[in-house]
Amino acid sequence: MSANESRDQTTTISYTELSAMTSDPDSPTIVYSAANAIEAAAIVTALEAEGIEATTTGSFTSGFQAEAPGEVKVVVRQSQADKARRTLDQLEDEADSNESVDE
Repeated sequence: MSANESRDQTTTISYTELSAMTSDPDSPTIVYSAANAIEAAAIVTALEAEGIEATTTGSFTSGFQAEAPGEVKVVVRQSQADKARRTLDQLEDEADSNESVDE
């Protein structure tokens, strides 16, 4: 197999897949993609209320946007990712049930 053939067979791995493959419990793991910084801040606050250290990436930093405009990602330590996802699922379920009551 030539070098060009092996290059053609290279697999692209996303940041999320890469962080899932690492065994470092402190590795940053994306658990939510928010539409804007306000939504992301609310998610971070909810996670922190459950004892989960969280932060965002993709929002404004020191007066400029760190990444392309659009989604703001909520990031936690890999060791807390499962708990964070369960917490987010519970929050979504609660929001859905509150919407049903309001209708």
